[in-house]
Amino acid sequence: MARLARELESQALKLSRRERARLAQRLISSLDQEVAADTERLWLAEAERRLAELKSGKVVGIPAAKVLRKVRSALR
Repeated sequence: MARLARELESQALKLSRRERARLAQRLISSLDQEVAADTERLWLAEAERRLAELKSGKVVGIPAAKVLRKVRSALR
């Protein structure tokens, strides 16, 4: 662990239980935000890829009504 991280950890462990919980929650939340940004970026890339496939004619879209009929039929 880097020196600064060790110092931060040492200081954090001196906090009260409540303060440590609050700090842990904020740290975890910061990780979740990074994951959310990555997920959004990946979904955008996927949507762009799918749109390009539709525009190029590589794939053909299926009307939603047809898809829903098929799903409902399969669920019966």
